[in-house]
Amino acid sequence: MRTVYVNGAYVPEDEAKISVFDRGFLFADGVYEVTSVLDGKLIDFAGHAARLKRSLSELEMESPVSEDDLLEIHRHLVRVNEIDEGLVYLQVTRGAADRDFAYPAEARPSLVLFTQAKPGLADAPAAKKGMRVISIPDRRWGRRDIKTVQLLYPSMGKMMARAAGADDAWMVEEGAVTEGTSNNAYIVKGNTIVTRHLGEEILHGITRAAVLRMAAEAQMKVEERSFTIAEAQDADEAFVTSASTFVMPVVEIDGEPVGAGAPGPVAARLREIYLDESRKKAV
Repeated sequence: MRTVYVNGAYVPEDEAKISVFDRGFLFADGVYEVTSVLDGKLIDFAGHAARLKRSLSELEMESPVSEDDLLEIHRHLVRVNEIDEGLVYLQVTRGAADRDFAYPAEARPSLVLFTQAKPGLADAPAAKKGMRVISIPDRRWGRRDIKTVQLLYPSMGKMMARAAGADDAWMVEEGAVTEGTSNNAYIVKGNTIVTRHLGEEILHGITRAAVLRMAAEAQMKVEERSFTIAEAQDADEAFVTSASTFVMPVVEIDGEPVGAGAPGPVAARLREIYLDESRKKAV
């Protein structure tokens, strides 16, 4: 049985409790992060901690613990749950208070963390065969740059993809791709990697930032701009990035093959570089 962290205590998962008045439950008034674990160490922890701080600030929330304490909580959960490859999920909510739309002044933030073992995370079969995606309208709220727990529409998008026999969905707004349901989206044309520019329309991915930096260091050309589904279908390659998939090729969009319909060399090389460099810098 897993050990989880709830508001200062490490407890067995079946004993973990949060108030029914917690605003994360009542209002989705909370934020989260997911950090990957490889070889028992945390990948890109500093980036996730920095984004958490920004998300909390945007919602006028205080962090219940320091960054150093947060790192130790992550490490303790990885150790006690014997996670070699997997994920650490973290969620901060505004806390429990009598139900009211206005932010309660007296609420204390709730902090929950748990692990998920994912053997073979780095050597996922999907990286060798690629993903198939469909396009769907982007019907989320406007502040997607804040990593909130409002994930109902992305969940609906994944179910739409499953119903269509695909692996995931890319969301489209005003004719352009924003991002995947739980990842940032990219295409490759010639020697150029194209991905959506940062703004309130997409999540500022931690893996995205690392991959783009590594691509530049490897002398790959990067353009941060909007692109359409038609442009993506005509691309040489496509891929997504996220903390749980790293760099994952996309081989089909709305039933049309991308390039040769198989994972391409750019995505493969970026995945290799990312895993190698991330392991070296893991904490």
